Amino acid sequence: MLKHLFQSLRPKQWTKNVIVFAGLFFAEDIFVVEKIFLAVVAFIAFSLVSSSGYLINDVVDRERDAQHPKKKHRPVAAGKISPTIAVFTAVILLIATFGGSFAISRPFTLILATYLVLTFGYSFGLKHVIILDVLIIASGFMLRAIGGTIIISEKLSSWLIICTTFLALFLAINKRRSEFIALGQNAQKTRKTLKKYSIELLNQMINTVTSACLISYALYTLDDQTVDKFDTRYLILTLPFVIYGLFRYLYIVDHKDIGETPELAILGDKPLVLCVMLFVITGALVIYF
Repeated sequence: MLKHLFQSLRPKQWTKNVIVFAGLFFAEDIFVVEKIFLAVVAFIAFSLVSSSGYLINDVVDRERDAQHPKKKHRPVAAGKISPTIAVFTAVILLIATFGGSFAISRPFTLILATYLVLTFGYSFGLKHVIILDVLIIASGFMLRAIGGTIIISEKLSSWLIICTTFLALFLAINKRRSEFIALGQNAQKTRKTLKKYSIELLNQMINTVTSACLISYALYTLDDQTVDKFDTRYLILTLPFVIYGLFRYLYIVDHKDIGETPELAILGDKPLVLCVMLFVITGALVIYF
């Protein structure tokens, strides 16, 4: 049972929480041990809270998941874990996480609580509201970035929020498009909101957020405050990696049918992983040296 319970926590999706380190990286604090520790705490906290959300979501959606070609294998939907055990585990994780985060940082705990409310709101109905569903997913990423910045006591950047939001929307809308295509006529049975979308609408939304991602990041690198902060205009050198990364993601989602799981789409594609590594290395060289 422990194996199936751990599977229900979806540890592979903890990679989404890496965004909490964005504030640490761009605040030039990656060599400050205390702040590294706090950022790791933020990563663990968001991972445990998100896992609690997955457990609750699996309980709420167990009947719909049973009709999904892939989700039917989830332990709760497959009957390998009882709803009672799933809910009990979620509650224990939440009590432990919020108790620890409150002792470390009350402002961070408030961000974590906001994230939890949005997660539960999504699970209990908001995921069926067209457009609002992808906005809530994007808000989750934004709150991760904000939480990771607040816990290390750094000033919150408007550009961090803007760029994170558009990137999150990019991933969320591509996820919806992949679900729409993969499920076909059964889409309405497994996710009600899919019947309100169309391929044309989703394509238009993807085009919009892709452009917004590129433009917002380009403007960030050339903004006077950014140039003054890092004392260089060379952060623009990271833009080609952002362009390639977004376009490569669109390619693999369209050709490999893995957009339903963004973490697998990113980690499972070597050129995309290499692109992310080169982005981080180039950014580090520009910012720190």
